[in-house]
Amino acid sequence: MLRDQNMTDQTISGTVHTIEDTRTYGEKGFRKRLLVITQKRGNYTNYIPIDLLGDACEAADDIERGDRIRAEYRLSGRRWQRDEASEVRFFISVESRSFERTEMASAAVEATPETVARSSNDEQDVPF
Repeated sequence: MLRDQNMTDQTISGTVHTIEDTRTYGEKGFRKRLLVITQKRGNYTNYIPIDLLGDACEAADDIERGDRIRAEYRLSGRRWQRDEASEVRFFISVESRSFERTEMASAAVEATPETVARSSNDEQDVPF
């Protein structure tokens, strides 16, 4: 069923794996900050990069690795071609302007030897 041509914002939750410094681009000062969250998918870990935009960049200053967050996001896609003779490529990104911390890393359950062993196996067992 088709709804509206424009997609509405969705939410995503996960554990903060990486948070980079804010970067500024262009003359107008466009700001972007990369945040990577993880989600368990069966035996594997799913890593999801989220681009924080605008004021969300500064709001992430208090976020730490291991915190659980929920972010409102929208998908953004673009087309890129170096020149007329080169291959056309398409890119998609997950963009967020707002998020909330749902659990601090210090409040998270400590890892047991079993979960540590399982997560180290995740990095070795590639699902493709």
